[in-house]
Amino acid sequence: MSYIKRFIYLTTLILTFGCSEQAVEVDNTEQPKLAERILFNAKIYSLSWPEPALDGTPSSAAPYTDQQWTPDAQAIAIVDGKILALGSDKNIMLLKNPDTELIDMNGATIIPGLVDSHTHIIELGKLLHIVNITDARDPQHAIEMVKEFAKDIPQGEWVIGQGWDEGAWANNYPNRQMLDEVFPNNPVFLRSLHSFAIWVNSKAMEVAVINKSTEAPVGGEIVRTDAGEPTGIFLNRATTMFESVLPKPNIDTYKQYIRDAMLKMAEDGFVSVHEAGVNGLMMEALQALRKEDKLPLRMYAMLSSRDFLLSKQWIKTGPVQDKDGFLDVVSVKAFYDGALGSRGARLLEDYSDKEGHKGVSGDDYGFDKDIVDELIKAGFQIGIHAIGDAGNREVLAYFADHIKADPNVRTKRHRIEHAQVVHPDDFKYFKQLGVIASLEPPHAVEDKTWAEQRLGPERIKNAYAWRTFRNNNVKLTFNSDLPGSDHGIFYGLHAAVTRQDKDSEPEGGWYPEQIVTIEEAIRGYTQWAAYAGFRENQTGVLKPGNWADITVFDIDPFQLATTNPKQLFEGKVLMTMVNGEVVYQRKK
Repeated sequence: MSYIKRFIYLTTLILTFGCSEQAVEVDNTEQPKLAERILFNAKIYSLSWPEPALDGTPSSAAPYTDQQWTPDAQAIAIVDGKILALGSDKNIMLLKNPDTELIDMNGATIIPGLVDSHTHIIELGKLLHIVNITDARDPQHAIEMVKEFAKDIPQGEWVIGQGWDEGAWANNYPNRQMLDEVFPNNPVFLRSLHSFAIWVNSKAMEVAVINKSTEAPVGGEIVRTDAGEPTGIFLNRATTMFESVLPKPNIDTYKQYIRDAMLKMAEDGFVSVHEAGVNGLMMEALQALRKEDKLPLRMYAMLSSRDFLLSKQWIKTGPVQDKDGFLDVVSVKAFYDGALGSRGARLLEDYSDKEGHKGVSGDDYGFDKDIVDELIKAGFQIGIHAIGDAGNREVLAYFADHIKADPNVRTKRHRIEHAQVVHPDDFKYFKQLGVIASLEPPHAVEDKTWAEQRLGPERIKNAYAWRTFRNNNVKLTFNSDLPGSDHGIFYGLHAAVTRQDKDSEPEGGWYPEQIVTIEEAIRGYTQWAAYAGFRENQTGVLKPGNWADITVFDIDPFQLATTNPKQLFEGKVLMTMVNGEVVYQRKK
């Protein structure tokens, strides 16, 4: 078959997969092209069919019959970093030439490339170089882990770690004396799992010149003994009191953190990350890596509104979307309230386990309205951290005021990060205002042991409320908030479709009425995440002309989630491809 005849044939052929029919599509340019690379013998879920109904029912056009999912393609052809065509092995092979690289996927499952739409990869990069105490069972176990890590650190130098659970330990916080016994001469700084608390020793307080007479900053709390002595636990905005004395990384250190973290994310199947809170030094490092063409993944950089100088600089510049999608700067991260675990989230009524306390928000938590106002006027998307029902209500009102003044503001796809506890009257306003709910499935199953204590039996029904958001036709995106949670995709999918932890507890799921389907969960980490980053026309769905950003599994999550979701944890990422290039491939 001649070159031109082959092209005409491919653009008109009808393929049959199971009971469905679809036309083979190719990227229809003036000059027909053949594939540089073909992935074949695969189970491909393109997500190119219409989205499910709000109750999760798959579209009639979806490859779903008799409550079973089936792939909608077997092979995918790639050229110039983009998808050329999808279809059967037989017909996609018509696009090869003698130089085409053929990759036999051996029945592996291919989905659109994963996007983690709320990360802190600088912290992930740091965790690869400091002590990670995420798995600490209790304070004594954490101390043992820190001691082992720090055995070669000279006296007088900082010992830095991260990962203790401020929510689970909130009713019995450890103290500085426990650290003093092991580290009398080294300042120790241990950041909590979600960064809303720190645990330090006496030496660290001495270096920071913090003592009994020191007052906490607005929006923060220094936990004290009955005698008024600091215990070594600092909550919410008080965590910033050590910033001036901690060792300062330089740009080369930041570049290393970013590269290390991105390569780890590639290993875990992600093609893009949304970094929620980029400061000046990180932006400098990102721009340097982009110039050097050393960003292995796509980066959606959300500027930190707390970095005043950086914000002012970008207000003058305005949003910038990278022509190749490797460093988009069109978004801003702001904080409005604290965390639920440390009782910093702002609630409409008192905490159920702390009478007279409603948390902190707004100016009291460092929300600089003036600078965020300027960033909105400059055209940026704003992602605001809001956890409590009062915090969410106030942020929605804030967006409503801006939209009333300028209706164009609604088109910027503003986001509420976490949207963890929402009053039942307020879900509808997300849709009305065009606000995206940026959610973390792992948070629900991690917080379930103490969240109801904070909220009580009624408010908890409107917390971590994924299905309620969907029923109200609210745009969602799913993410991990790493490194505060395990960012592994199989964990995220399992949490989303079962509301159970890694031990399959509780039976039947925690408030299972909020479960989403596997299709919704995967779209939350792909297509819907792409929408949250203004890239739905380039990625999130596998179709001709889109970027060849691909994730490959050794399991079929569509099928397992409906038959045996526990087996999702047995899955492995086999390959991650960005812009048509393999950035990770699992060794056999």
